[in-house]
Amino acid sequence: MPALPAKHYAAELQRQLRSLLGHEQIITQAYGRHLLIKRLDDEEPTVVARLTELGRQRYGAAFRTHSGRWEPLPGTGTLDEMAQLIVTLLEPYLQPDNY
Repeated sequence: MPALPAKHYAAELQRQLRSLLGHEQIITQAYGRHLLIKRLDDEEPTVVARLTELGRQRYGAAFRTHSGRWEPLPGTGTLDEMAQLIVTLLEPYLQPDNY
């Protein structure tokens, strides 16, 4: 039954990111052991980053480049810590196009 906790963590991450960024144009999605972070644009949501569960309540982060490759971001931490790290490092990429 791991899907239920993953959905819970995705919802919590979405709430935190929206609060930190000050807008509602961010959605998250549980995908296996990843939590995808997407920016809502006029067309389809754009995947910007992901958190990967490394162990109990510990996550690592990666940024999706324009070529579609995943580039790791520095550090690991709790969901709260990683939400802050994502916003600190990727804020320009998390702003909607029409913002």
